Amino acid sequence: MAEKSEAKMVPTLGLTGVTVNAMALIAPGAFLWITFVVQAGYSFPSGITMWAGIFAALMLAYATAVSYSELAKLYPGAGSSYFFAEQAFLSKTHAYRFARIAKFVIGWASHLYYWVYPGAMVATMGIMVGYIVGTVAPGSMNSAIPGPVFMALVAVIFSFVVAFIAYRGVNGSTMVNIAINGIQIVALLFFSALAIAYRIGHPAGSTGMLLDGTTKVLHYGLAGDAPSHASALSVILPHNFSFVMLQATIAIFLLVGFESVTSLGEEAKNPTRDIPRGVLLSLTIQGLFCYMIEYFAANYFMSSAYSLADAKGSAAPIGDMMVIIGNVLLGGHGQAFMLVEALTVFLALIGTTLSCINTGARVTYAMGRDEEVPEHFGFLHGDNLTPHRAIWTLAVISAVLGGYAAIYFFAGGSAPDDKTIATLPHNIWYAFGMSSNASLASMPNGLALVTLISNFGTFVVYGLTNIICIVAYREHHMFHGFKHMAIPVFGAVANIACMAFYIIGPIEGLGSVKEPLMAVGISILWGIYGAIYFSRNSRKRGKETVLAAKPA
Repeated sequence: MAEKSEAKMVPTLGLTGVTVNAMALIAPGAFLWITFVVQAGYSFPSGITMWAGIFAALMLAYATAVSYSELAKLYPGAGSSYFFAEQAFLSKTHAYRFARIAKFVIGWASHLYYWVYPGAMVATMGIMVGYIVGTVAPGSMNSAIPGPVFMALVAVIFSFVVAFIAYRGVNGSTMVNIAINGIQIVALLFFSALAIAYRIGHPAGSTGMLLDGTTKVLHYGLAGDAPSHASALSVILPHNFSFVMLQATIAIFLLVGFESVTSLGEEAKNPTRDIPRGVLLSLTIQGLFCYMIEYFAANYFMSSAYSLADAKGSAAPIGDMMVIIGNVLLGGHGQAFMLVEALTVFLALIGTTLSCINTGARVTYAMGRDEEVPEHFGFLHGDNLTPHRAIWTLAVISAVLGGYAAIYFFAGGSAPDDKTIATLPHNIWYAFGMSSNASLASMPNGLALVTLISNFGTFVVYGLTNIICIVAYREHHMFHGFKHMAIPVFGAVANIACMAFYIIGPIEGLGSVKEPLMAVGISILWGIYGAIYFSRNSRKRGKETVLAAKPA
């Protein structure tokens, strides 16, 4: 069917619709399963402050969510921060001159977030499927170290499958997300209850089961090379400020997505009412409720029998925990318990990747419609009324980034030793991406690098959005000092502080140097390319970079 630039999106979403689309992007099931390994291994042993790092990122996210919510009240439309930036500056007496620059900067930065994030998600799917195949067919694949080629292939296929769902339309996406959110919340809370029950029933000095079925006398504490938490209070304490900040630079990846509903302004029935509520409601349900409980349970569970050191060396530490817990508390059915929970994670990954592609494509669509990026991105499909050009472009980018992240998932700090590599199956799935310990250790970890690039883009967009909120309400009769100045200032400073730790961490010798510095370098190159593109596009189309007069 022919595409139409004049076609318009149809408003069909109520409060439930906009909220669950954001909740799908903040998917606790998907992130608890896989991102846990990145958090455990990044700047080991900073994982002891995992819960505190997530809480710090949650406070940053809440401050930014308030800014998004307040902006959505003023400017209900497609494009999210990109749209907000233009409208906020155009409403000012003098600052209107910089409206075009402001919206391009934040739109361009949004692509560093929305175009990279799905790549990490499809890589996660590949890693999870590899872990499951290795569990049920250990002769063809190692569950702890799945075949890099297999994981990359799954990532590529998954990126196009999800893009096809997005291409068909947001209504179908919403119904899928409603089901997925309910299933994963119930499943992960059940796991949390069992993990806490296991720990309570296994105090220090008792016998606990290891992953291989053997037993060990349990010890808890932060000392040694296998740190764990001696008490429930230890799980939530910050312990070390630098460790908390490092964990926060990873943890924001778990919480992003609350702002995604602001890109659905043209598809919401009552955008000025439902979108601001959906922003805060989605973050509260998934972030404050689900994540805080689930990460507490997983960290409380760990001991000398399964520690941070074990978690960082596994493709799916949460899957390992489920096997142990199921074998002890569910009559020896640990593998079955893990597989059932894995199915819910599989569904959650579909929902979160789908939601991000929907959001990213709509930001690109808004820029294409304004001719700030190639104008073919501003066309809608004639039948589905979806920005199909942007969706399929994003599918290709996700496939490339996801494939890279999966192939080098066991590089950097996660590189296995040569003895372990020698025991891996000799088949096509290990034909690439699993050379030697020295070679792998010299490379950046693929998933960590892609995650940190996406997170850097997130911090830029979130920080700028807080500033836009200040600009938007500065001359407005609804200005409120706390909501429109104090909270946005805190949010902007917090986002800048997290970006700064990409540099501060390596300077202080905390964690790997390669991934954070490469993420900063790639982000700078993206910014330079954006500046060049903006300048050339302005000359080509005869557009003013600084407006001489306020548009009618």
